[in-house]
Amino acid sequence: MTTLSAVRDGDHPSDDIIALVRELVLIETPSRDTEASARIADLLSAWFAGVGGSVQRIPHELGTDLVIDVPGTGDPVLLVGHTDTVWPAGTLSDDLPWAEDGDVVRGPGAYDMKAGIVVMLEALRHLQSVPLAQRRAVRIVLVADEEIGSPVSGPQLAERARGAACAIGFESPHPDGALKVGRRGSARVRIAVTGRAAHAALDPEHGVSAIDELVDQLLLVRTIVADPELPSPVLCNVGVIDGGARTNVVPAHAAAEIGLRFQDPDSEQRVLSALQELAPVRPGARLEVAVLSARPAWQASAEDTDLLARIAAAGAALGQQVDGRPAAGAGDTNLLGGQGLPTVDGFGPRGGGAHALDERFLRSSLHERIALLRAVLTVPAE
Repeated sequence: MTTLSAVRDGDHPSDDIIALVRELVLIETPSRDTEASARIADLLSAWFAGVGGSVQRIPHELGTDLVIDVPGTGDPVLLVGHTDTVWPAGTLSDDLPWAEDGDVVRGPGAYDMKAGIVVMLEALRHLQSVPLAQRRAVRIVLVADEEIGSPVSGPQLAERARGAACAIGFESPHPDGALKVGRRGSARVRIAVTGRAAHAALDPEHGVSAIDELVDQLLLVRTIVADPELPSPVLCNVGVIDGGARTNVVPAHAAAEIGLRFQDPDSEQRVLSALQELAPVRPGARLEVAVLSARPAWQASAEDTDLLARIAAAGAALGQQVDGRPAAGAGDTNLLGGQGLPTVDGFGPRGGGAHALDERFLRSSLHERIALLRAVLTVPAE
């Protein structure tokens, strides 16, 4: 196990921090893998305890969340991240092995977002020698189910954020390194149809095709999301379809999972309400519409912009140019910024290929982000 003592002291992080990212990546943590989630929680609990953190482990049916409080002055700065990845176990050995090539570091989950967790860790390590009065109190929330919409941890996030002065998310930044201030809302919706099985040739009139019903319902979904009366365009992706078993049987069951993205809360509410009102098209069919997860649209506020300006000022003192703008993707920061807590996201290192086989981050950017977070968490001298 790599320990914090293996990372050299000094104002400039060494490349030994890459060993920390590697150790996290080597623990493959697909969403819903509770054993892997517990293993990475063990490692991170020890690491963050080593930088003065008081660690609370919160196991649940999808994994283990961590809430870590680090002493300092003032209301805590909330740092938000996740330990799960989109990659199934075995990706590391089969499709996307760990690799270092100059400034580029590759591995499943390295960019999204295990390198971001190391940014938090290393910034706090560098602040250990600073008196408490000269560094901000910090609360870290690392959840185990973000990549599937935070169905368990999401409803707990507001309580975990209670009393925080602001929130910083450690998802990947824009490709040019700009932070994310404002995000589209997202929802995952499942439409399940129950029909009636019958022989497709000998007795078709007694069957009710769940697949035919589902197809008709998906056409209605397309009409709903394309409504010209909506305040802004809605993105819709039918990502999963299942149903039926044999071509000579009228299928009794079919279902689809749909991903939706919203620019504004009004469009979000109208679309989700319309989906809940869907009714069967054909007699004998039954329909169930369930919202599996939802993150509200987060439109940047003046308070978010002020937080970005303070981060940019800290970056300027380091010779870094820090910008920010809205992002298309959703994340847990939607749940915070959308509720009025001053929030920015995208504090992870630059890179690319999130959720793709060319996932990578830039070693140099990791160093830059650690220095920037350290500056943000330092209380300015009087």
